[in-house]
Amino acid sequence: MGGLVVVGASLAGLRAVEAARKTGFDGPITLIGAEEHLPYDRPPLSKAFLAKEDTAPPMFRDEQVLRDELGVHLALGRPASGVDTRRRTVRVGDEDYGYDTLVIATGARARTVPGWDTLRGVYTLRTLDDAIAVRTALTPGTNLVVVGAGFIGSEVASSARDRGLTVTIVEAQPTPLVRAVGAHMGAACSSLHARNGTTLRCGVGVAAIEGDGAVERVRLSDGTVLKADMVVVGVGASPATQWLAGSGLTLEDGVVCDETLHTGAPGVYAAGDVARWHNPVFSRHMRLEHWTSAAEQGALAARNALDPANARPYATVPYFWSDWYGSRFQFVGIPATDEVRVVDGDTDGAGFTALYREGDRLAGALTLNRPRDIMKYRRLIAGESSWDDGLAFAKTRTT
Repeated sequence: MGGLVVVGASLAGLRAVEAARKTGFDGPITLIGAEEHLPYDRPPLSKAFLAKEDTAPPMFRDEQVLRDELGVHLALGRPASGVDTRRRTVRVGDEDYGYDTLVIATGARARTVPGWDTLRGVYTLRTLDDAIAVRTALTPGTNLVVVGAGFIGSEVASSARDRGLTVTIVEAQPTPLVRAVGAHMGAACSSLHARNGTTLRCGVGVAAIEGDGAVERVRLSDGTVLKADMVVVGVGASPATQWLAGSGLTLEDGVVCDETLHTGAPGVYAAGDVARWHNPVFSRHMRLEHWTSAAEQGALAARNALDPANARPYATVPYFWSDWYGSRFQFVGIPATDEVRVVDGDTDGAGFTALYREGDRLAGALTLNRPRDIMKYRRLIAGESSWDDGLAFAKTRTT
């Protein structure tokens, strides 16, 4: 068909389609997705969707809007298996889809542990089908073990506690969330579990998940045995790049791109969780698994692909949020380690703000229940404000 082909019916993929039409592109657009579902919103899957049984699936657009208003040819339920950048084709099943421009937005896949998926009652949480299965299993009286105390695992634990389950989280690292928010603030964030009746076991791994056909117990590396009626494995995600092997694209923790999200192959751009691009705000390559960056990258990748002569760099201050037990964590920037300082509130209380320093620069900010402040810090970081400027601003926000 030619025109614009978007691989990945994700948030980034949808925003690419929408942006193409907003720019006036009237050629053919094909949206290829491995899942049968129309594009849906992922963050609620580990939050509100799990907490309430009657919550509807968080779909972005209905089929009529995609087909009739946006003029998109949908190819859902069949994963792409390869790209020929010389012939400009995408392989799907036994068909080749020709493209003039291509946006790769295949996202990431939940990491699994070989052998753990042989028992009933062991789940990962990445897709809508995953979330439906987990929600169905979250029945009162169930003993849930969550493997991994990252944001997804913590959100699952929070939702399960809302529904009356007994929850234990097992984290192999001594402190949770070190990569996301640093060691000091990781400990502060994870203290919320104890305050809400969730047991957190850190510094111990899972030796085995055992049972007769269905999960019955989790054996830890220190010999402890936990009773378990269900297990949710939340040990991170890997960029979905397997299908691009042999394509000639540079694959290194994602599809490597320049500042404009261009992969180096003619007409091929990448966006969202799968893209590893050079972020000029911090002068380094990044791969972000965040809602905001996926939406922004999808739109810009399509615009740049359709008008490469006027391609703009994607320069951003990363932003993400996570909801636990009725509280909201928000983070902007990078978890720099030169210095972390709590400038407002108390990490043992209902809310706080912590700032991160890299050299003489304000590099990041983490807040708990401070929704009015976080975007102000994001603007300061985008403007390359100094550490002293960040501290001065914090004094004006102290509550």
